[in-house]
Amino acid sequence: MTHRYIKVGLTAAVLVLAFAGMLWSTLREGTEYYKNIDEVMTNTEPWQGKQLQLHGYVVPNSIFVKKDTLEYRFKVQNNPARSSEAGNVVSVTYKGIVPDTFKDEAEVVLKGKLSPEGFHTDPNGVMAKCPSKYEAQEKSASAGS
Repeated sequence: MTHRYIKVGLTAAVLVLAFAGMLWSTLREGTEYYKNIDEVMTNTEPWQGKQLQLHGYVVPNSIFVKKDTLEYRFKVQNNPARSSEAGNVVSVTYKGIVPDTFKDEAEVVLKGKLSPEGFHTDPNGVMAKCPSKYEAQEKSASAGS
């Protein structure tokens, strides 16, 4: 009987180790942190080179497009209401097509990596939304009720 328990125990241990190894190797590569600008920019060292999703708002008049290319440079901050204050701001580089709603003060989520020069966004790594576009529809819909 003890021989049978040893076989069952070893089989269970091998299965658990195989599952844990597979889970660890899969999650290690796909781990992505979702952070606000202020969380990252207060201490940038731990975030250097890590895959991030960075949430913020485009700083007004900071969007620069290189002529005849799809290379964008702009700045992102945590809160548009604090634009007059000296808050945390990060410089962003991106090469590709931006969403239609990408403009000054747009809320954005950027996928990429932080470096000493700024945030380098992955291809298709800019997601933007325009809250004012949706607020007007909500107000008119509630007015009709």
